[in-house]
Amino acid sequence: MTAHTAGAPAPVSGPDLVSAWAVGRPGPVASGPLVAVRRRVPAPGPGDLLLRVEACGVCRTDLHLAEGDLPPRRPSTVPGHEIVGRVVATGAAVGRFQVGDRAGGAWLRGTCGGCRYCRAGRENLCPASRYTGWDADGGFAEAALVPADYAYPLPEDRSAVQLAPLLCAGIIGYRALRRSALPPGGRLGIYGFGASAHLAAQVALAEGARVHVLTRSAAARQLALDLGATSAGDAYDRPPEPLDAAVLFAPVGDLVPVALEALDRSGTLAVAGIHLTDIPVLNYQRHLFQERDLRSVTSNTRQDGEEFLRTAARIGIQVTASPYALARAPQALADLAAGRVRGAAVLVPG
Repeated sequence: MTAHTAGAPAPVSGPDLVSAWAVGRPGPVASGPLVAVRRRVPAPGPGDLLLRVEACGVCRTDLHLAEGDLPPRRPSTVPGHEIVGRVVATGAAVGRFQVGDRAGGAWLRGTCGGCRYCRAGRENLCPASRYTGWDADGGFAEAALVPADYAYPLPEDRSAVQLAPLLCAGIIGYRALRRSALPPGGRLGIYGFGASAHLAAQVALAEGARVHVLTRSAAARQLALDLGATSAGDAYDRPPEPLDAAVLFAPVGDLVPVALEALDRSGTLAVAGIHLTDIPVLNYQRHLFQERDLRSVTSNTRQDGEEFLRTAARIGIQVTASPYALARAPQALADLAAGRVRGAAVLVPG
């Protein structure tokens, strides 16, 4: 670890240990899969940043990891991949960031750089890709390591709570929107309206789309209308007009045929989540004929992240966030599982 410099942010609390939450035994939220732990302050490798965490968003992927929908890749991993922090130490090979900078750590944390996917600009499909909070400890902690090459410089004019959801909910929502092939001024359906969806909707609206939101939550429907959606209905409702494109954010496979049937000819449905319950049998004539497309979304590239963060700044994206003290991480996960979070849940250390 490099020496702390004068005028830089104070080091993480305690000389050697930080508080964090780790996934103990994966299972339903009610079974208490998160376990409070004390960990040694990690020392950055040559290409790493050590961040004092200011805020960390709570993503549905964290819930999937805690509940076992995503098989753990290592024992007792600290989840969290929407990390906003201050650089308190850097590795010897880091040149992009300095101590005191504000930086963001996101889901994608490493790729091989040499496979055919990486060479083609599709690093999100790299077979050797690594992920924050799954392959390495994440941001449900007072401090976290982030590879500098996969970190994002962040502005000073927004709060950490407002920035955190942009780093996964925003980025993956942006990629899902692009995967949906929404034409200029098109008609977009959004199924589920949580952290990611309420950000993607604003990008679509800024680009002139008519947005129809379909979700089980009355509060989420009201938020959608407040943000400018043309309509908001129940998740299984038919939108008031045929859709050119749709994005499924809810991890509910039963909604796939519902959304496909709502598409106009040549429309595209993009499924945004890393986990989805089983999809029912599709009827070719009702769901796929007339050149309707069904696409998955797999992680994101760093270019997606950079483009989205520029877009978010340009359009003045509004982040609806519900902050929780870090000590209440289990409650944040429980609220997310029960659909009680308005917008995005964000953990705040200290």
